[in-house]
Amino acid sequence: MNDVFLYYSENASYVFAQFVRHFLISLYGVIFAAIVAIPLGFFIARKGNLSKILIGIANVMQTIPSLAMLAILMFAIGTGPNTVVFAVFLYAILPILKNTVSGINSVTPALVDAAKGMGMTRFQLMTKVELPLAISIIMGGVRNALVLAIGVTAVGTFIGAGGLGDIITRGITVADGSAIIIAGAIPTALMAVVADFVLGIIENKLTPRTFTKV
Repeated sequence: MNDVFLYYSENASYVFAQFVRHFLISLYGVIFAAIVAIPLGFFIARKGNLSKILIGIANVMQTIPSLAMLAILMFAIGTGPNTVVFAVFLYAILPILKNTVSGINSVTPALVDAAKGMGMTRFQLMTKVELPLAISIIMGGVRNALVLAIGVTAVGTFIGAGGLGDIITRGITVADGSAIIIAGAIPTALMAVVADFVLGIIENKLTPRTFTKV
């Protein structure tokens, strides 16, 4: 561990820069996926066949190994961080879409009928009934997507995206680079744990507040 701390002390600014780069690539991909998947989930939630088809397509995309996905995208749109952001976007679609559909379908039909009987518009129904009741399940999908994204981004080093994967691969390519590998692996794992913890707090904060508005 002394060698790890020595590496951090000598390369603190570099490690921090790669940490921020890694996190932003992961975050952007998940945000873009949420922008697409959450509204799409609301739209297809009660459309059985369409829901199965789209979730099936997203599921197929996620079964592709991350390195293979990056290789395919590299030939299509080139190398660099934008390619990794797009890969993260594709991988993050499934957990967010699936959880959104599950969350909406978990809303009791009687509540939906009551809201319609009160004269609520479709938008009011989504924002005042369905979203508050489904938010915890949707946030669970976002949490899973972000943790997955952090792992995918680590592989992005192979196509020149940077991030903490650069540190890990540098340790692999040098003699006796175990300390460098650990120096890259620790912040990567820490990022995933902290991201999951923080989103868990946000989820707990959102759920009571939205429920009290219903």
